[in-house]
Amino acid sequence: MSVNVDQTQSPLEKRTVRKIAWRIVPFAFLLYIVNYIDRANIGYASLQMNKELALTSQAFGLAAGLFFIGYFIFEVPSNAALARFGARKWIARILLTWGALATVMGFVQNDIQLYIVRFLLGVAEAGFFPGLIVYLGYWFPRRYLGTMISLFVASIPVSYIIASPLSTWIMEQVHWAGLGGWRWMFVFEGIPAVILGVVCYFVMTDRPAEARWLTGEEKAWVQDELQREQDAEKGHTKHLSVWKTLANPKVLYMGAIYFIYQVGSLGTGYWLPKIIKSLSKDLSTFQVGLVGMIPYAVATVAMIWWSRRSDKKNERKFHSWLPLAVSAVAMFLAGVLAQPWLVIAAISIALAGLYAYKSPFWVVPNQFLSVATAGTAVAAINSIGNLGGFVGPYAQGMITDATGSPLVGLLFFAGLTAVAAVMMAAMRLKKAPRSAGAAERSEHAETIH
Repeated sequence: MSVNVDQTQSPLEKRTVRKIAWRIVPFAFLLYIVNYIDRANIGYASLQMNKELALTSQAFGLAAGLFFIGYFIFEVPSNAALARFGARKWIARILLTWGALATVMGFVQNDIQLYIVRFLLGVAEAGFFPGLIVYLGYWFPRRYLGTMISLFVASIPVSYIIASPLSTWIMEQVHWAGLGGWRWMFVFEGIPAVILGVVCYFVMTDRPAEARWLTGEEKAWVQDELQREQDAEKGHTKHLSVWKTLANPKVLYMGAIYFIYQVGSLGTGYWLPKIIKSLSKDLSTFQVGLVGMIPYAVATVAMIWWSRRSDKKNERKFHSWLPLAVSAVAMFLAGVLAQPWLVIAAISIALAGLYAYKSPFWVVPNQFLSVATAGTAVAAINSIGNLGGFVGPYAQGMITDATGSPLVGLLFFAGLTAVAAVMMAAMRLKKAPRSAGAAERSEHAETIH
């Protein structure tokens, strides 16, 4: 992991940021890889599961999407619980419960049981992503936050790179006790979350003041920096209740953008194995997994490079809407091209845009919201947006049943992604000041009490 520390800063700052980054980001990266494998591996399971459980494309889309209904309902309460109990305890709880439910997925016998477990999996995982975003904010001054978020969020495409060959290999090779390979895939990929839940409880540190692995000088530096950022907001904050924050127009607007984005992103992601399979009937399950690695490898490189560029330029809006626009064009081309290799190339560019957008977007709230507001606001934006995770897979299932081709759904997703790009470009934001103590913050921040 390369940490891009500003060379103009003091040796103490460089040393402290690097030490914190190496301690926190790789572990968060690992946790989110396991998280995303467990929520997204249903896409690979569909290559065998749909036939065994007699699922239509629409029924599979419903099962994939129900995860996000549970996630939506419990997102904000879970984030509030994290603030009350601390990141270490609450994130460990999330890991333990989602890991247990992920393994239970391997034992469902019909569509109703599948729907129930997918919904409960969303309930269990609710609050995990915004919780980790807020947790990073406890440790890093905002001038570093974009890059740190990008290194953490890069775990999403990396999880697909790992899951594609791993999941499909298990499905093809493991058929113990007369059970289908897709069942063992759910079991094997759910167990690491349970193990990491125990590890998290003993390894994670809630705040810099509690970090025994930092020297006194390093603790003082990071606490002073974070306090200086908060002090810079005083006199420019409005005290809002939690409910007023949830009704904040910019929070709702960003939630709408993220909703539209998620329809296209998750509609494509969950259906990618089926899309690849539709390009060639001769591909084995494992070969589908190998091909599925390509778009996410491209997306990982694009995401990290674009996020660092966003931090270097101290600019977020352009770095959010342009990738969406590129993705919309590429997604449209993937839906109309005939040659399989051209379709994969177009999907790779589309996913590169979708993932490059993420990190700059999640730094945008820091330009108009204070630290106290950010936890609830990020949870609200993520919660609203993740409803798109229900709509996307379900809509793709309906389109596939109606047309017989999952490629047609990409045209629908291309249009929605273009709308998200326009909305992001139209959002009014002040350029964040670049300073040692109050980067990424506008002068009209809002806070919750």
